[in-house]
Amino acid sequence: MSTLITLALVFGQLSLLAFGGANSILPDLQRQVVGNHAWMTGHEFAALFALAQAAPGPNMMVVSLIGWRVAGLGGTLVATIGVALPSSILTYIASGYWFQFRDRPWRKAIQAGLLPVTIGLVAASAALITATTTLDWRAGLVTAVAAGVIYFTKYHPLLVLGGAAALGAAGLVG
Repeated sequence: MSTLITLALVFGQLSLLAFGGANSILPDLQRQVVGNHAWMTGHEFAALFALAQAAPGPNMMVVSLIGWRVAGLGGTLVATIGVALPSSILTYIASGYWFQFRDRPWRKAIQAGLLPVTIGLVAASAALITATTTLDWRAGLVTAVAAGVIYFTKYHPLLVLGGAAALGAAGLVG
């Protein structure tokens, strides 16, 4: 039972930090799951993240997968509710005030301040996943090229990811 309580506390706290979605909490989530609690390795964490990103649905599915890996069905339920409920309650309460003060200058300042915070959190998540999954220089090169192609061209990301996966399947990337 203590594992479920720990899962609820970890995901409940992270829920309140998830500006920009679940991807923005990945660095701290990885620190908690891999470093603090040793529920899995960094590579297992990255594999669950990749699986969640490849599956249709919300990008927070990684939370449910982590819960499943840690404590089965109960862990899935606790982790999913833990990451969704606190932020949902806070959003519900804050939204009334947020709309009430929509013309105030401080509201615009908060919005402007949260934008770079969100971008920074998502960028930190990308750096973490890249560092965790880059096993050698070839994998790093494929990651950099794929990111550049996705950023600078109009190729569909799934096409680029499929190409990278094909290189891995062919044994060209370790």
